[in-house]
Amino acid sequence: MKTKTKPVRKTTTRASGGDGALKRRSGPVAAATRTRPPASSDRPEHRSARPTPKKSRIAVLIADDHTVVREGLVSLIQRKPDMTVIGEAKNGREAVDLWKQHRPDVTLLDLRMPELDGVGAIKEIRDHDEHARIIVLTTFDGDEDIYRAIQAGAKGYLLKDVPREALMDSIRRVHAGETCVPVHLAAKLAERVSGETLSSREIEVLKLMAQGKSNKEIGSALFISEGTVKSHVKAIFAKMNVISRTEAVANATRRGLIQL
Repeated sequence: MKTKTKPVRKTTTRASGGDGALKRRSGPVAAATRTRPPASSDRPEHRSARPTPKKSRIAVLIADDHTVVREGLVSLIQRKPDMTVIGEAKNGREAVDLWKQHRPDVTLLDLRMPELDGVGAIKEIRDHDEHARIIVLTTFDGDEDIYRAIQAGAKGYLLKDVPREALMDSIRRVHAGETCVPVHLAAKLAERVSGETLSSREIEVLKLMAQGKSNKEIGSALFISEGTVKSHVKAIFAKMNVISRTEAVANATRRGLIQL
């Protein structure tokens, strides 16, 4: 019967020089090892996250002589995260003053206001900055109203029954440098541009006609002969395609040629 012999564990001696020789046994006893710190290129980077810069909000100035309209617009615009109202004006003169003070990105401007109307306000603002972005927001859709506003430098023309989101989108588009005029209003503008235009004298005669003055009274007011007045009235009828003074005045009022 064979007897099992236990394996003999060998020991090895490593000289470390001189009398300080150390003996280390090989076998199951694990040697302690030092962990070398990772090189700088191996070390994980712990960079603080940089905050994403916030997109600046569109600064809007509102000008309307009706308090309810102003308050409604303010409430609507302030709900939008990309817009803010920086001023409210109740007439055209105040609108110009506030514009010079705050230099808004976009101005919402009513067309008919006291002290200075919308067209006058647009012209004064554009005298200070020809790149000013102005949207006319009004109830008047006459072709002459639209023409005068766009000619003065408005970048948009909207009616007050415009859907809320369409208004917000128009503010963003005008702020981005676009022109915003709805299709049906653009068609009226095109018709006005392509049609015959009343002269400044004919407009003066038309305004006096609207006041109910006779040809003789109009001549006296404008220092022209009654015959010249008759010639102007005839030209007005032809250009406006009307056959009576009443129709001419009604047509002119609707189009925005005159204001009663």
